[in-house]
Amino acid sequence: MSIITLRVNGATHSVDVEPATPLLYILRNDVGLEGPRFGCGLGQCGACTVIINGAAVRSCVTPCSSVKGEITTLEGLAKDGTLHPLQQAWIDEQVPQCGFCQSGQIMTAKVLLDRTPNPTDTEIREWMSRTLCRCMTYYRIQAAIKRAATAMNTAAASSDTEVVA
Repeated sequence: MSIITLRVNGATHSVDVEPATPLLYILRNDVGLEGPRFGCGLGQCGACTVIINGAAVRSCVTPCSSVKGEITTLEGLAKDGTLHPLQQAWIDEQVPQCGFCQSGQIMTAKVLLDRTPNPTDTEIREWMSRTLCRCMTYYRIQAAIKRAATAMNTAAASSDTEVVA
């Protein structure tokens, strides 16, 4: 056992665990977060996706001892009680059916929009193909990402205008 210190959603957490323990288990069992989900345990489905230093990472196959830097989970996206534009778009487009994959879908989409603020339909489909949805709501996921991109670009443009004015 070793003391592992992780920075999750802006807070520091120290846990006494085996260094090979998957990050997902630490986030759910020790930190108490429910956003990342156990899906396949093989890093293939994407339900466990979190963001580490700007990259989408499958937490079910990531040893906690290998994590360096800031971890963001679904719970870390909302700020001051306001949903992130992706979370709001998911609601507006009525994306979830069973909801199991949604955390991984949203976190994967967040990285896409951080890297490509105005993705094409092809870019969205290609990027999101790494995260599986058992209910097959892919068209709603695509619509939600486009809605969020528009909202985020509009917010960025208005904050640029406010700074200039």
